[in-house]
Amino acid sequence: QRRSLAPSQLAKRKAGEEEEEGDWHPPTARKRQKPVSETESGECYRSPFRKPLTPLTNRPHCLDSSQHEAFIRSILSKPFKVPIPNYKGPLGLRALGIKRAGLRSPLHDPFEEGALVLYEPPLLSAHDQLKIDKDKAPVHVVVDPVLSRVLRPHQREGVKFLWDCVTSRRIPGSHGCIMADEMGLGKTLQCITLMWTLLRQSPDCKPEIEKAMVVSPSSLVRNWYNEVEKWLGGRIQPLAIDGGSKEEIDRKLVGFMNQRGLRVPSPILIISYETFRLHAEALQKGSVGLVICDEGHRLKNSENQTYQALNSLNTPRRVLISGTPIQNDLLEYFSLVHFVNSGILGTAQEFKRHFEMPILKGRDADASEAERHKGEERLKELISIVNRCLIRRTSDILSKYLPVKIEQVVCCRLTPLQAELYKNFLKQAKPVEELKEGKISVSSLSSITSLKKLCNHPALIYDKCVEEEEGFMGALDLFPAGYSTKSVEPQLSGKMLVLDYILAVTKSTSNDKVVLVSNYTQTLDLFEKLCRNRRYLYVRLDGTMSIKKRAKVVERFNSPSSPEFIFMLSSKAGGCGLNLIGANRLVMFDPDWNPANDEQAMARVWRDGQKKTCYIYRLLSTGTIEEKIFQRQTHKKALSSCVVDEEQDVERHFSLGELKELFTLNETTTSDTHDKIKCRRCVNGHQVRPPPEGSDCTSDLSQWNHCADKRGLQDTVLKAAWDAAVTFTFHHHSHEEQRGIP
Repeated sequence: QRRSLAPSQLAKRKAGEEEEEGDWHPPTARKRQKPVSETESGECYRSPFRKPLTPLTNRPHCLDSSQHEAFIRSILSKPFKVPIPNYKGPLGLRALGIKRAGLRSPLHDPFEEGALVLYEPPLLSAHDQLKIDKDKAPVHVVVDPVLSRVLRPHQREGVKFLWDCVTSRRIPGSHGCIMADEMGLGKTLQCITLMWTLLRQSPDCKPEIEKAMVVSPSSLVRNWYNEVEKWLGGRIQPLAIDGGSKEEIDRKLVGFMNQRGLRVPSPILIISYETFRLHAEALQKGSVGLVICDEGHRLKNSENQTYQALNSLNTPRRVLISGTPIQNDLLEYFSLVHFVNSGILGTAQEFKRHFEMPILKGRDADASEAERHKGEERLKELISIVNRCLIRRTSDILSKYLPVKIEQVVCCRLTPLQAELYKNFLKQAKPVEELKEGKISVSSLSSITSLKKLCNHPALIYDKCVEEEEGFMGALDLFPAGYSTKSVEPQLSGKMLVLDYILAVTKSTSNDKVVLVSNYTQTLDLFEKLCRNRRYLYVRLDGTMSIKKRAKVVERFNSPSSPEFIFMLSSKAGGCGLNLIGANRLVMFDPDWNPANDEQAMARVWRDGQKKTCYIYRLLSTGTIEEKIFQRQTHKKALSSCVVDEEQDVERHFSLGELKELFTLNETTTSDTHDKIKCRRCVNGHQVRPPPEGSDCTSDLSQWNHCADKRGLQDTVLKAAWDAAVTFTFHHHSHEEQRGIP
């Protein structure tokens, strides 16, 4: 039988054996004794794994006070270590609360592979290094590697340019610049990189600025907030104001302006132009290190309240973002340059006399040789001045990163009803005499709007026909019997009929999504009726939608799992800055007088993140005022490319006198614009490849570079629409952005 070998059991057994050997004695009560560690014979029964406890005393180890003080100092002087295993961050070798000795060092390693160095201190000789004050030695300014790793080559160049401008290294005494890259080149990311660098470092080994402000259209406030969160993560907490009561907004703005010191809790304010204008007084009480104005072409008029409020802000560093710095005339261009660098081009009167008048005269098709020569000289002078504070890259760069974009101008014939209503209006309104006399009255402007709406669909002017307004007397009799505006009838409008075909073919042959853009909410109403009739799922964004809801709608539409087929967009409300890469087809239903509005709207789908080939359809009513508007756009874009893009061989397409012929209807042409550019690539209405020698179709009117009839169409959707359009014809021109496409 196995017996326990525990010391207590062994002692009991030994005591029992001794009793058995001696005489018997009656049992007596045994007092409880303390356990002994050793028997009388000297044997030890304590476990070898137990260690004796150290006796505690109240007496201190160090009786000498100097030894005690030295002991405490040795504890406190231990370097602080981040409690993360194998942590090798910037705090690893720094003593807590103790200033580092020796030369100042940059925030990030300038010699790391791929480092983007914005400033490099001058090289010093060994003698100068001995004399220099270590506390004043300049250091490298290096972009945070978190951002520099994701910047593309053209974006790295842009960040360097922006930093040089706002730190007055390009133009001494001036701290502003214009970021004029075309849409889709990552202007937002470049400006976020600039802000983060200025907020964190400078050659003086301290932040260059304490606070920065971003002013943008209301629809982009949340987008800016999301972009900062996306690229900087939790490193910074921006303050975005996109709603609230007046008292609440004022309280937030006052709190933002009162922030001081190196560690500002919310160093970036994101605010809309409208909110800034209404609360400018609170923002003008302090100073802001940097102001960034997104979609800065809103500041083209130096007389409006928003311009005046921003211009009175106490900040020298100003960055203006605009993919379309020239929209209508050079004076607006002057306003933008004057905002960022006041006085660089003189006063408005001096600019108009010295630059604007000679350049515009030289650009006119009727200009003399002397006027053209003078205009070119003044243009070169203007470019040389502005280029010091303006950076401009075209979307050609994106061809390396994005799929092909095919832009197509589709000229649609009017239906018989539209043609009759159009001619009836021209006979009655007679606004052309006013224009010939140089008068532009309210009647003339309303007539232009009426004709544009008629080109979209007769339903848009039906109420005027019922009320028999000027130009529509007796027009009600031209409508079909029993006509009602409650339901949409695509067959009554040439453009609506083409749109109906495009949507039907796209839906039945692919999983592509479509963006529909119009300048009129009434046209969007017609789109809604058409979608309900065809049972297309859609979303709509116009001026009535709140800012918060816009961001959610866009995010849902861009999701690959969303069922929505169509995104309806008002170009006035959301044409700028939105990212709609969930769709790869966009229909620009009507043109705008300002080419920048159309360019902005058409750039919504061909952006970073797009994976599919993009198709842009610009619908124009043949021979109508819409073609005249398009021709005027061409003139403005030619001016822009000449001044901003520095294209020297831009064709002079139209005389300014020809642009007054707005109130005419040409029913005998397939495209009035195509006739005016005198294209020699087309013979008997068919495209000729290669173009004849000396062809003038390689001009700035780039969307006409590719003239085609049905046989030349590369878009299968447009081919199918052509086959279906048996009651009318349309003329097509395309432009492929990616180089090397046959």
